[in-house]
Amino acid sequence: MGNTLSCCVPAEEESPKLPTRQAAERLEDVPSSTDGSDDTTGPYLQHISDREVPDELALESNPSDHARASTIFLSKSQTDVRDKRKSNHMNHISHASPGPLSKKYSSCSTIFIDDSTVSQPNLKSTIKCVTLAVYYHIKNRDSGRSLDIFDEKLHPLSREPVPVDYARTDPEHKLIYRFVRTLFSAAQLTAECAIVTLVYLERLLTYAELDICPANWKRVVLGAILLASKVWDDQAVWNVDYCQILKDITVEDMNEMERHFLELLQFNINVPASVYAKYYFDLRQLADDSNLNFPLEPLDNQRAQKLEAISRLCEDRHKAVSQASLRRSLSVDNLAGRRRSNAVIS
Repeated sequence: MGNTLSCCVPAEEESPKLPTRQAAERLEDVPSSTDGSDDTTGPYLQHISDREVPDELALESNPSDHARASTIFLSKSQTDVRDKRKSNHMNHISHASPGPLSKKYSSCSTIFIDDSTVSQPNLKSTIKCVTLAVYYHIKNRDSGRSLDIFDEKLHPLSREPVPVDYARTDPEHKLIYRFVRTLFSAAQLTAECAIVTLVYLERLLTYAELDICPANWKRVVLGAILLASKVWDDQAVWNVDYCQILKDITVEDMNEMERHFLELLQFNINVPASVYAKYYFDLRQLADDSNLNFPLEPLDNQRAQKLEAISRLCEDRHKAVSQASLRRSLSVDNLAGRRRSNAVIS
């Protein structure tokens, strides 16, 4: 007090505040005392947060963990998408009259909507988009990095002999779609499981530094589906169930592949909601770029009444929340209240 100088010394049990990053860089230039004469001073211990990977590198290397990072399959498909747009543009110029429209558009008399949402995606369209993403992973792969556990010749899925050129011939999109559709139909898996499957695939490629190639795509996709069905779906799925679908594979082989898959993922099977939503909307963009439109149906009276009921329910909840906030704090400026207009769907 007064002219008396005072300072606050933290107690021994309290942890001191860490210096800022600039202060830490200045401390690195100061040599630490090693004679042990002063017990209170010592070398600066770097905090664990300072040793983590910067956000820029993390976003580039782990798109399946960060919602702001762009998906790998969408970037791999951009080359083919640009070629398709250029070809369509040249065909449009060469033809005097445009052909029939492949996509339906809403008008004053008819409104088209699809039944696919982020919480309830359309099963058939989602599987088509996911298999198309796998197709672009194989077609535009960086190299042929793989592991023996995923090699189809070393671990065949059927008794039929593997073709000689199995490692050089890229599979068509229809073949990949048939393989995945068979598994989803037999195991009764949902569309959300297909999106999580793609997340696990890209997480495997990032963590293990692998590539999906013609020699391993079936077993890599099978391992991702097996893990996604156990983590995401409420229905219990056993490895023996897949052995009944793929008649010639053994339970021991499925167990070993699942164990390797989990180890390569570093047992990180968590899929945040933001990452799931990013993959869903990127799949929709891929479908739009590839003319794989989600099924559209005209808005009928029954669906319009359902949408109107949902809208009224949300409006009632909003009114309840706003009235509760007005009760807590009311001023002269808010006495006039708020005017709302009801939306009518006819």
